[in-house]
Amino acid sequence: MTVQVLVVLLLVVVGVLAVYTVRHYLFTFNRLFGRQRQPYVDIAVANWPSVTVFVPCHNEEQVVAGSLEALLAADYPHDRLTITPIDDRSTDTTGDILRSYAARHPSLVRPVFRTQGQPGKAAALAEVSPRDKNEIHLFFDADYVPGPKLLKQLVAPFFDPEVGAVMGRVVPHNVNRGLLTRLLDLERAGGYQVDQQARMNLGLIPQYGGTVGGVRREALVSVGGWRTDTLAEDTDVTFRLLLQGWDVVYQNRSECYEEVPEAWETRIRQIRRWAHGHNQSLRRYLWPVIRRSSPLGLLQAVDGVLLLGVFAVAPLLLAGWILAMTIYYLGYPPSWTVLALLAVSGFSTLGNFAAFFEIAAATRLDGSRRRIRLLPFMFFGFLVSLMAVSQETLKQLVTFRRRRRVVWHKTERYRESNGLTNGLANGERAVNGYAVARDAKAIAGGGSDPDTSGSHEERGGLS
Repeated sequence: MTVQVLVVLLLVVVGVLAVYTVRHYLFTFNRLFGRQRQPYVDIAVANWPSVTVFVPCHNEEQVVAGSLEALLAADYPHDRLTITPIDDRSTDTTGDILRSYAARHPSLVRPVFRTQGQPGKAAALAEVSPRDKNEIHLFFDADYVPGPKLLKQLVAPFFDPEVGAVMGRVVPHNVNRGLLTRLLDLERAGGYQVDQQARMNLGLIPQYGGTVGGVRREALVSVGGWRTDTLAEDTDVTFRLLLQGWDVVYQNRSECYEEVPEAWETRIRQIRRWAHGHNQSLRRYLWPVIRRSSPLGLLQAVDGVLLLGVFAVAPLLLAGWILAMTIYYLGYPPSWTVLALLAVSGFSTLGNFAAFFEIAAATRLDGSRRRIRLLPFMFFGFLVSLMAVSQETLKQLVTFRRRRRVVWHKTERYRESNGLTNGLANGERAVNGYAVARDAKAIAGGGSDPDTSGSHEERGGLS
C-alpha cells in the first residue's frame, strides 16, 4: 500500500513536469512558426504623454552615470520627461554623482534621497512614485543602458487605454566575461525572445519584469501601489494588474542592456532572491487566479497558475528523484517510472523560465546560431538553479510564519558603463570589449525582421 501511494505521487510529479514540457514546446513552435503579435512597434510619431523614469539606487557608483547618460540621450521630448533617481541610503559616491547630474540638468534630473523608512527597491518606489503625477512611470535598474529610441517604444503601448504595464527585452552586455555570462546570455534569450513573446502572441500573460518597463500611474493607483513586503514587486504587481482587468504587454524589439552576474556566488544569490519573491506571489495569488473571479479567461488562468509555479518545479523535480529511488529500494519495478521522470526532467524549466529547446530556438531567431555550441554547458546552470531554488523554497517552508525583514538585495556591479553608453549612442558594434549588436538599428531596438528582435550576430564571443 505504501509503495502504491508513492507511485501515485511520482506519477503526479511526472504529470506536472510533462505539462511544463508541453508548455515550452508550445511556446517554441509558436515563435518559430506562429503569427507574431507586435501591435505597437511601429508607433514613432505621436502626442507623447508625460513620463517619469525612476532609477532606484543603492551603492551604484560604478554604473549609475552610464544609465543617466543613456536616458539623457533618449529620443523623447524633454519637456515631457523627468528622470528621478532614488538614492536609498547609499554609502559610496552615488549621491554625489546624482547631485552632479541634477546640477547640470536641473529640468530633467530630479533625484530623491531616502535616509529613513523601510529600505529596499519596493519601499523606495512605494514612497516616491505616488508623489509623481506624470501619466506613465518607467523603471530601470541603475546598471541598465537603454538605447535612444527605447523610451518611446515602451510608452507607445500605453496609447491603448487597456494597457496597465509594459515590458521590454533585456540583453546582457558583458557577455564575453566568462562561461557564466555566456550561459546567462543564452538563458535571457530563451526567456525573452521565445517565452515572453510567445505569451504575447497567444494572448496569455507576459510578465512585467520590474526594469526595462513601465506602468500606467492610473493602473498602479487602482491596485494599491507598490507592495513593500515582497522581494518580487514586479511579479506581484503583474498579477494584481491582471486580476483588476489591466493588460500587460511585452515589446520584444525594445531592448535594453544589462550586466549579468560574473561570479557563481552572485548568481546563486540572485536566483534565491527571485525564488523567494516568486514563491511569495504564488502563495498570494494562486487561489485568486484559480477562482478566476476576475477578467482572466480560462487560458490566461491556466498560464497564470503555471507562471506562478515556475519556481516550484525545481523542488518538485528533486522530490520526484527521491520518490523514484525510494520506490526502487522498496523493490518495486522502477524502469518505466525512472525513465519517464528523467525524460521529462531533462526538459524541465531552468533559470529565467527558459528551457533548453527555447534557448536553441532563440539563437536561431537572433541570427547567432553558433552560440548553440554552448547549449550542453547549460546543464551546469540547470543544476545550480535546481539546488538554489530548492534550498530557498525549503527554507521558506520551514520559516513560513516568521516575518522576514525586506532590505536591499542587489546584484554585484563590476565596472563603469560610460563607455558602453557612448558606444550605444554612436551605433558601434563592440564597446569595452562587449559584442553588443550588429548595427545602430538593432541597438536602437529595431530589427530588419518584424518577427524577431534586433539581430545579435554571434553575441557571446564565439566567432
